[in-house]
Amino acid sequence: MRRIEHPGPVNAQRRLTVDCGLEYARVPLEPGASLIDSLAAMLKRYDATSAVATLHGGGFDPFVYYMPALSPTPAHAVYFSGRHEPEGLVRLEAAGVTIGRRDNQPWLHCHGIWRDAAGNRLGGHVVPNEALIAEPIEASMWFLKGAAFEVTPSPETSFSLFEPKARGEGAADGKGAFALAVRANEDLCTALEEECRARGITSANVRGGVGSLVGTSFEDGRVVEPFVTEVFIRQGKISVNAANELEAQIDVALVDHLGGLSEGRLRRGDNPVLVTFELVIEPSSFTPTGSAQ
Repeated sequence: MRRIEHPGPVNAQRRLTVDCGLEYARVPLEPGASLIDSLAAMLKRYDATSAVATLHGGGFDPFVYYMPALSPTPAHAVYFSGRHEPEGLVRLEAAGVTIGRRDNQPWLHCHGIWRDAAGNRLGGHVVPNEALIAEPIEASMWFLKGAAFEVTPSPETSFSLFEPKARGEGAADGKGAFALAVRANEDLCTALEEECRARGITSANVRGGVGSLVGTSFEDGRVVEPFVTEVFIRQGKISVNAANELEAQIDVALVDHLGGLSEGRLRRGDNPVLVTFELVIEPSSFTPTGSAQ
């Protein structure tokens, strides 16, 4: 499995988890507000400070985004491009979002795929306060109760990254959901399987899912060789397979630092995280007490 070497000291804790409650809502994001302001208004409406979401349809104008990029200096192992500011209406295909707090203010991490006014299919990292909603966007949102994603300095990567933190009431809803951040060089599928196994979870859905991988290996044998990527999960689940083992089935879309778009199901055990990956696990079944997986 590939690896990335970041410039700072490696933290022994590679997976950060916090139990949480979840409240689901499917809501329209109406024209006239920036992406961050629109989603922050939804947090306020549902009395939450964090959520994960998937977005579909609609459009932005104006719109600003970054691409993944090689780092110009040794201060970072990887970096992001300069500003891209396409002219005209940008039509959103799909995106994944983590909404949380930075310096006690709402902030978000959003990767997606869209088409510009000329019809070019593109992807990258949306600049949340410079993407103005011009056509209604459909948002499926899972609001965290008793936990929040908060931007925290990462000495290892020299970035500031979302981490799940315990906050307030609502985590003990009896359903076993948890927020998770996976750090560099952990295989994404294996991390999800191990976390579910430790909790006795035998079936679960992945909610949200935004991050990066060291290139990508797909289940069908395709490989993305450019190693700097920005990724979001289109659909994910964890369940028991025919061999009675937990298996994560994670379908992603991504853009690499050469501008290539790729989609497919991740090959288990061969997709290390590049910088970070944030998501929420919502269980649907557990191992009965006293039995072993």
